[in-house]
Formats: sequence, C-alpha cells, structure tokens
Amino acid sequence: MASMVNRLKRFLNGPQGRQARARAERMARDPRTQAKVRGLLARFRGGGRKHH
Repeated sequence: MASMVNRLKRFLNGPQGRQARARAERMARDPRTQAKVRGLLARFRGGGRKHH
C-alpha cells in the first residue's frame, strides 16, 4: 500500500498532477459544479426522505 501512496505523491507533484489539481480547483469554484455536488450529497445522505 505504501508504494501506491508514493506513486500518488509523485503524480501529484509532477506536471500532470499539477494540471489535474488546477482543473479540479477551477471546477470546485464553479457554482454549477457546487450545485451538482450538493444534490449528490443530499441523495446519499437521505436528502430529507424518510425511510420506512
């Protein structure tokens, strides 16, 4: 498992990882993306629906 963590660290510190992180940060600032995420979280948390 440690090797997977090391590979992930290498990726994130490399040029492709920096690009992926920048793309994710842009998406996170987008209000439409935020609304989608809120909707998904509400569904997975139950979204106020009662389970019988």
